[in-house]
Amino acid sequence: MQFLSFPIGYQDADITVNGKEYLDEALAKKRGVILVTGHFGVWEIMLAWFGLNQYSILAVGQKQKNSGADTFVNQLREDTGIKMIPRKSPLKFMYEALASNRILTLGSDQDAKKRGVFVKFFNLPASTPKGAARFHLEYGSPMIFATCHLEKQNNHVLEILPIPTDSNLTVALITQSFTSMLEKIITAYPEQYFWFHRRWKTKQPQTEST
Repeated sequence: MQFLSFPIGYQDADITVNGKEYLDEALAKKRGVILVTGHFGVWEIMLAWFGLNQYSILAVGQKQKNSGADTFVNQLREDTGIKMIPRKSPLKFMYEALASNRILTLGSDQDAKKRGVFVKFFNLPASTPKGAARFHLEYGSPMIFATCHLEKQNNHVLEILPIPTDSNLTVALITQSFTSMLEKIITAYPEQYFWFHRRWKTKQPQTEST
């Protein structure tokens, strides 16, 4: 309901931002930034904060089955200054965003079926999207992890943290790193995680190692 009331819903929100310096340091490298997040807390407030604070951001989102609803939701988001593209859009748009030193935002916490990499999420193997890690390894863009949670009525905390990376990391290790970061914030505020999807739907093949 807060999202549907935009822009008033955002204007009335009390937002504390922690870690903005990590974002600015990453953008200063001029390689774009990969922002990884999950379906946790008030992510619409988070996206709006980036757009309304003049950060150039491209967010990849699931296209709604109802075309009218899809147009409505994306218009509300884009009115805050962010650009939305459907999840299965050509990769060239995402590489172009990084080349233009924009922030590429990926929600990387849903079941990725057979295309994903299996990492531990609450001690169970979960098929997780590879995209964020692959973009980093192929293009060298810095990675940050961001969430926005509700501390108390109308008091929001936007947390920005760097995702540790080095030349020896693999897709699986990078993916495990930000998945563990998401697990930590969920543990602190479990009531704010969007549990409606079947996170462990895809079962790990017995012969595959994490």
